[in-house]
Amino acid sequence: MTDNTHTTGNIRDTEENAFFEAFLTLHHGLPRQAPGSDASTRRLLSLCGPLPERPRVLDLGCGPGRSALLLAAEAGGTGPGGAEVTAVDLHAPFLDELRTAAAVRGLADRVRTVEADMNALPAQEAGDGSFDLVWAEGSAYIVGFDTALARWKRLLAPGGTLVLTECEWTTPEPSAGARAFWDPQCPLRSTAGNIAAAQAAGYQVLGVHRLPDSDWDEYYGPLAERVRDRTGEDSPAMAWAVNATREELDVRARHGHEYGYTGYVLRPVEAGDGDTWPARPETAADTAAVRAVNLAAFETPLEADLVDALRADGAWLPGLSYVAEAPDGSVAAHALLTRCEVGGAPALALAPVAVDPAHQRSGAGSAVVRALLAAAREREEALVLVLGHPSYYPRFGFTAASRFGIRAPFEVPDEALMALVLDGSVAVPAGTITYPAPFGV
Repeated sequence: MTDNTHTTGNIRDTEENAFFEAFLTLHHGLPRQAPGSDASTRRLLSLCGPLPERPRVLDLGCGPGRSALLLAAEAGGTGPGGAEVTAVDLHAPFLDELRTAAAVRGLADRVRTVEADMNALPAQEAGDGSFDLVWAEGSAYIVGFDTALARWKRLLAPGGTLVLTECEWTTPEPSAGARAFWDPQCPLRSTAGNIAAAQAAGYQVLGVHRLPDSDWDEYYGPLAERVRDRTGEDSPAMAWAVNATREELDVRARHGHEYGYTGYVLRPVEAGDGDTWPARPETAADTAAVRAVNLAAFETPLEADLVDALRADGAWLPGLSYVAEAPDGSVAAHALLTRCEVGGAPALALAPVAVDPAHQRSGAGSAVVRALLAAAREREEALVLVLGHPSYYPRFGFTAASRFGIRAPFEVPDEALMALVLDGSVAVPAGTITYPAPFGV
């Protein structure tokens, strides 16, 4: 629910419920109880892909229900039904706020509240395969990221999706000050580490969204106002809650550039989904096999020659040429990102993407693209561009580049030129793409 993972964990370990209740009371009536925004909720929802006309949604750790209300109104088909949301929280006053807000918005028939601990969900409310969408913004830390992945998978219906946000390092080398706050109570991982954990738990990663700094402002702004002049003299528990919150705000002010919240959109792997294909950076030993795959995948040697030319060009970025391995260890697919520019600002060009004909339509191509994009995100790249089939690349989060004012230096169908924003906190550049010289454009 909040960024205070270290405090809530201690409270529950020592069973000092008065402190926990004081902490929750401090958040009553605030617009948010964790970093987030309606825009980020909608972005994560868009990455889920098509949902049933009336999806069954479980919102875990819903708080007063900002996300639950949006999902009830907007998830699912375009008909009048909307989503059926089961909203779970352990704190009854938050559920009271949610029921009141749902009634005001005419959503009372779409939102059902359940007072329960997400560590011990009642069987009658959370049966196996009961939900098309399980949602946990700012709350998964209560059980732990890995535990959430393991426990909540059973709740999903076939084809169902899990969405959760997690606090994580955004710098490869966090400072001692930042680690002093986080490591003793809630060690953070990087985006790559959490993606690896999700894949190891049997999920495919449909999308990743880094919450912008403005999402933290939506949470911390009102919270800072609340504790500014409050002394906590009404009880020791409230004094603790106020002091803990001030410490959290101070750490964010000093070290906020080192950590952030990231949303993950995940789906359990099924046959052909692609995450059964191990993907990794290419090595020198893969050069011949990469060329062979590109030669086999395309009708002419142009793409294979392009890869070789890019490997010798300044646009080549070590670590951003990936291969997916077949069961026998051979290279089944290849995907490449190289440096380009948009209006003079750095970006990445995804090209080519090649799959050995023997492994096409098996998920190998999806696996290598997802792994490559995760690597680019880990390197803090902000924007990826691709010229490709508009029915294929949106599964990775790509949308029409024209919506950002990005255009190709040649005539191309609008829907074929697509962009993927990896870092929503960075302004997306507009202008004409400048490709590396080997592209010949």
